[in-house]
Amino acid sequence: MSNPIEEEVQREIKEHKILIYGKGTKSAPQCGFTVETMEFFNKFGHPYELINVLTNPEKREFLNQMTNWPTLPKVFINGTFYGDTDVLGPMEQKGEIEPLLKEAFKTE
Repeated sequence: MSNPIEEEVQREIKEHKILIYGKGTKSAPQCGFTVETMEFFNKFGHPYELINVLTNPEKREFLNQMTNWPTLPKVFINGTFYGDTDVLGPMEQKGEIEPLLKEAFKTE
C-alpha cells in the first residue's frame, strides 16, 4: 500500500529545483533558521519553494525519518537532500553551491 505523504513529498521534491521544508511561509516565516535559509538562496537569484510543515506533523515526521535530519529547515536541491545552512554555508565557501545550482537550472 502506498503512503500518500511519501507520494506528496516525492512530487514536491521533483517539482522544485530548490525546495525548503521549513517553519512558516515566504511571506511569514516563523523561525530564524527558515529566514536564514531564505536569505541564503535569495542571494543566488534562483526560484525556490518554501513549504510550511508546521501545519502537517505527519509530513514533518516523515521528512525526519526520510532524511535522518531531525531539525528544520530541510533543503533539497535538484532532488538531493543537503540539510540546512550549517551544511550549505561551508559548501558555498568551498565554491560548491554555484555549480550545483547552475546544474539544477540548466536548460535541457
